[in-house]
Amino acid sequence: MIELKSPEEIKQMRPAGKFVGDILSQLRETTKVGTNLLEIDEYVHKRIADRQGAESCYVDYAPDFGTGPFRHWICVSVNDAVLHGVPYDYNLKDGDLVSLDLAVSVDGWVGDSAISFVVGKADPEDERIIKTTQEALKAGISQAYSGNRIGDISAAVGAVAHENGYTVNMEFGGHGVGHLMHGDPFVVNDGRAHHGYKLRPGLVIAIEPWFMRSTDEIFQDPKDGWTLRSADGSRGAHTEHTIAITDGDPIILTRRDGFDPALPDNLQK
Repeated sequence: MIELKSPEEIKQMRPAGKFVGDILSQLRETTKVGTNLLEIDEYVHKRIADRQGAESCYVDYAPDFGTGPFRHWICVSVNDAVLHGVPYDYNLKDGDLVSLDLAVSVDGWVGDSAISFVVGKADPEDERIIKTTQEALKAGISQAYSGNRIGDISAAVGAVAHENGYTVNMEFGGHGVGHLMHGDPFVVNDGRAHHGYKLRPGLVIAIEPWFMRSTDEIFQDPKDGWTLRSADGSRGAHTEHTIAITDGDPIILTRRDGFDPALPDNLQK
């Protein structure tokens, strides 16, 4: 069921979005060559424990697309791990492509966001796919206006992927956000413009383009039952924001500090 939030409820969602955005901004600055993935997880654990009213959306989460409950505080996906990465005892190496995906509930409302970046010296192709996910999110947000349709967002995201030579996996994508992390509607990363659910003020969704360099096929890592990897071993990137549809410009609930290449110019601070 698709739920529309009142202006007051959207205001109540802002703390969760800011909290998630702040954590990801900090991790972007502090994650370097040599950082252990478990250190990232423990940092998020401590931030959530120290924030009154905050609860992890991941710990003990057990949907049908995972194997058993998730036991960590953030998803950390490295290189060919593209989604739902389980943190483990690994020190990041020069050139690793890292995707951080974080969802936290604050006072009962969820914020959900993701970033990708390279530690150390970056392969130009890694930089290009990261930039493509950012440009795709920007294009999707540019269609996130009342009166448009979910298909307009999906088509805009997919067009950026195809223009840059990437194919699109249709199994996982964006979604409704509210008291729960995953709700309706599903926001696939490719689609037909002018089709699908009509956008209305009060709709809150996560838009999350994720692409892989040379495939659109994935498999679940049998070692942890969660991490999704590219079928051919190629690297992937993932960028996500939670936004609210209004009578005017969309509200970026998971806004991060400084210039954000995933936001349209009119929505920069």
